[in-house]
Formats: sequence, C-alpha cells, structure tokens
Amino acid sequence: MEEEKKIYIGNLEFSVTESDLAKALEEKNLNAKEIVVIMDKYSGRSKGFGFAEFETAEDTQKAIDALNGQEIKGRALKVNKAQKRKPRNDSFGGGGGGRGSRDRRY
Repeated sequence: MEEEKKIYIGNLEFSVTESDLAKALEEKNLNAKEIVVIMDKYSGRSKGFGFAEFETAEDTQKAIDALNGQEIKGRALKVNKAQKRKPRNDSFGGGGGGRGSRDRRY
C-alpha cells in the first residue's frame, strides 16, 4: 500500500468486516483498491482498526472526509491518513537482572 493513498480507520466495533467497510465506502461513491481489517493473530478477533488504499490522493481525502465520525455498528469511526509504519524493535525490554538493595538477604 502506498502511504499517501492509504487511510487508517480506527474505533471499529470488533465485528466490523472488510465488506462492511467496503459497503460504507460504496454508499459514499468511493471504491478502495484494498481494505484490510487488522486481526489478532492469536485470538483471530479484530483489533478494532484497519486500513484502506485508494487510486488517487483525491479519493483518499474524500474517504477521510466521508468516513471520519460516521457511525458503523454503533461506533463513530476515527479516520485519517495512515502514518508510515515505524520499525519494530523486538528486544523485549530488559535491564535489571540483579536484585535491588531491598531484596538482599544479608
């Protein structure tokens, strides 16, 4: 997906599907090239947000204007341009390792 033609769609009710989003866009005379609802890989449940990509930057802005604040299944959507994905650092935190002064036994 090209970042400048991609929108973030947040505050989704967990049962909202990609076809629900496609239908909402079609009602506004907009067609997305791609729609993705992000799913949790362990539970298979929606994470409550997704993305859509459009052909032009103009269509992207029209989709933001049309969907932001619109209710789908009782929740008002939060829609804006997607941000570039930040690289993940998969080191699981750390530090510490030793006992603090309160934990000493002697």
